[in-house]
Amino acid sequence: MSSRYKTKQGDILLDYLKSRQGSHVTANEICEHCKAHGTPIGTATVYRHLEKMVDEGIVNKYNIDSNSPACFEYIGSENCCEEMCFHYKCEKCGKLVHLHCEEFKELCTHLKEHHNFVINPMRTVFYGICEECGEREK
Repeated sequence: MSSRYKTKQGDILLDYLKSRQGSHVTANEICEHCKAHGTPIGTATVYRHLEKMVDEGIVNKYNIDSNSPACFEYIGSENCCEEMCFHYKCEKCGKLVHLHCEEFKELCTHLKEHHNFVINPMRTVFYGICEECGEREK
């Protein structure tokens, strides 16, 4: 987080996001976590800090669809999702997962070369049933 304006609440949020690196969390999940650990932070404050972190490039924000709240992911200075990274969302449990797959890179190349269309992987989400939910149905 930028050193120009640090707060205790911002530090708490950043520590939580770092502890969940590689996971997608909502502002409500962050609020619930903080409340459960004796450091309640208001939703508006959480959103304000998250948006600041997005602007600083240390957190990615994902707006998956109009029915789901925005998800946030700590990426730090490494920008772990800068390379070709797609996501899939389970229609049963709602889990959002990174999907790194060479086959999708080939599809993107094909679409660009043969159809003059460039896919934005940060906004491309595949919907279906995750392995865990699929196993529960068996």
